[in-house]
Amino acid sequence: MSRKFSWNESWLFTKDAALVKDNRTVLNADAWETVDLPHTWNGKDGQDGGSDYYRGTCYYTKKLNKALLADAQEVYLEFEGANSSADVFVNGTLAVHHDGGYSTFRANITELLEEENDIVVAVDNAPNDRVYPQMADFTFYGGIYRNVNILCVPKTRFDLDYFGGPGVTVTPIVQGADAEVNVTAYFTGLSGTEEVTFTIKDGETVAAKKTVAAAEGKADLMIENVHLWNGRKDPFLYTLEAVLKDGETELDARCVRFGCRFFEIDPDRGFILNGEEYPLRGVSRHQDRPEIGNALLPEHHREDLELICEVGATTIRLAHYQHNQYFYDLCDEMGFVLWAEIPYISNHMPNGRENTISQMKELITQNYNHASIFVWGLSNEISMKGADDPDLLENHRILNDLCHEMDKTRKTTMAVVSMCPMDSEYVNIPDTVSWNHYFGWYGGDTSMNGPWLDKFHATHPNLPVGMSEYGCEALNWHTSNPEQGDYTEEYQAYYHEELIKQLFTRPYIWATHVWNMFDFAADARSEGGEDGMNHKGLVTFDRKYKKDAFYAYKAWLSDEPFVHICGKRYVDRVEEVTKVTVYSNLPEVELFANGVSLGKQASDVHFFYFDVPNAGTTELAAKAGACEDTSRIVKVEKFNDAYRMVETGDVLNWFEITAPDGYFSINDKMGDLLANPAGREMIMNVLKSAMAGKEGMIDASSMMENEAMMGFMAGFTIKRLMSMMGTMGSEPLTKEQMLGFNAALNQIKK
Repeated sequence: MSRKFSWNESWLFTKDAALVKDNRTVLNADAWETVDLPHTWNGKDGQDGGSDYYRGTCYYTKKLNKALLADAQEVYLEFEGANSSADVFVNGTLAVHHDGGYSTFRANITELLEEENDIVVAVDNAPNDRVYPQMADFTFYGGIYRNVNILCVPKTRFDLDYFGGPGVTVTPIVQGADAEVNVTAYFTGLSGTEEVTFTIKDGETVAAKKTVAAAEGKADLMIENVHLWNGRKDPFLYTLEAVLKDGETELDARCVRFGCRFFEIDPDRGFILNGEEYPLRGVSRHQDRPEIGNALLPEHHREDLELICEVGATTIRLAHYQHNQYFYDLCDEMGFVLWAEIPYISNHMPNGRENTISQMKELITQNYNHASIFVWGLSNEISMKGADDPDLLENHRILNDLCHEMDKTRKTTMAVVSMCPMDSEYVNIPDTVSWNHYFGWYGGDTSMNGPWLDKFHATHPNLPVGMSEYGCEALNWHTSNPEQGDYTEEYQAYYHEELIKQLFTRPYIWATHVWNMFDFAADARSEGGEDGMNHKGLVTFDRKYKKDAFYAYKAWLSDEPFVHICGKRYVDRVEEVTKVTVYSNLPEVELFANGVSLGKQASDVHFFYFDVPNAGTTELAAKAGACEDTSRIVKVEKFNDAYRMVETGDVLNWFEITAPDGYFSINDKMGDLLANPAGREMIMNVLKSAMAGKEGMIDASSMMENEAMMGFMAGFTIKRLMSMMGTMGSEPLTKEQMLGFNAALNQIKK
């Protein structure tokens, strides 16, 4: 029988290639660092800004005594995630090479074993032109950041060599009150006399059972009066046990959980689960955490899902890569509808096609049995350089066909960058499509989101459309007069109030996914006063604070009664009368100030707004049904500068930017500058210089000629665009460079 045990403890780690010779360890105890897995070498430098985190080859090593493997006939090393390429050496000989940082891979090391074995793993997250991702707005943490296991297996066993899969697939097909379950098992080393028994269990009750010849490996079983997997309402799971035997001898076994459900995605009615409309309203998730990056423990995954449960989401987009199997298992149990995707993102690389294919094969093979997954994501914002590249189009058709060939039960989708023309050929390749729109944050205003989707729906009436990303950054900055781009918690709350009202009232939208559930690291970023971070999360990076916008979604999505007073971190206020916002999923809220009622309000959009006299210290209490929440405000004469963003380090502050009347500065909008011939020429030269010699960067000339892209960028301030250059593959512009450009703009009349 197969045995699996963890091999995470007491590895040695180094960045120094001199400590590895001929792919073997040169042991020098003082030069190696002892680490337990999961581990990343970018836990700190990948989160502090500057786009300078270490990307290269690092080494892990550990001794393996053959005596620990007992009488195993064959031995595998299993890696659940090593980013982004890995070479595994056993006693100096290459056992396996793997490209792709987010999926499981295995190495059969049986023939390489000696009594005492030197295992060396070279992990490389250096830039290249063939392994995705290479350009994206998140940190590519290097390391063996998921579990490593040793598998001791018999020669006759379930297959371990096909794209990291479990060796058995379960395909339930609901037929009225029953479900036919098609099971296929894949084996290695069969002699021809073996049999496999498939048993479906409902708890301890046997729902169906069948034995077939292992060489055939397939069986159709029937579950009568099937108990459906029904999302968050009732995520019921069956268990399939598959046992391989030769006569009375049990050789190997697998245990797989699965759910029986059926669905459709209708262009007008949205997502339909088990025959009933089931609105998909949820979030996207990046997995990283402070200092540990992607090297998460089970409790981290569970905490994330408990927070997503609390907000009331029904769906999660797992961006932008394959996530941990434990997380998928939890989603099966909790009833989330998942979008699972590969990191084919931002920059299409002609040399990367094979990697997109292999990563998609791994994603589907390893996750086929998860009841929670409903769509396979082909790519994200891949048309940054344009949507009409023939190689890009062919790559998408190949992936789309591959998904349908490997899995006939699910749909395909992709996340399209906002500036992509809605009539692009590539938009029509997958079964469904979603858009990444930030109207109201990067450009435009919040009111543009719903009408844009209405227009797309009208022009593509047979193509289901969703919103795969929308969001707004917020830190611990505050104001009573929120404005687009101010990074305050108040503007983020306003933004999401407006988006909720637009998106959740359009039933044709097949899914919405907030960007993002949690703040996450993007080392190239320099925004909001904290470098290296994307602050669009509804919850802070450390998962300690739920921003007010979190409760806006909870008010619409959760059935758990609650009331929440916004602005708890915004205590000191200068105005005589201040606005206090309250969120609740109950129909009526009453607000008290120092025990005196300010009245009751009813709202059918779950948002309540009160004008509160501001004098001295005011203790606030909001009551809705049996729920209560409290807060406090204090009248001050001068605005508390602790609430105002002041950027630190090599970053421009607002007061350093000169802006003479009648002349341009980097505080102006790109659209206004581009309309001025001298301004257009100047920004063109800056972009050309920043992009020069950068592999995969968007060409400045083609960008200027791309009407859709320029329309999107028109709403950016010049400062914001320049601060984001690092996320597009360029070296981030320094403070001195930006001040120099500002001085030059100060010479151009508006």
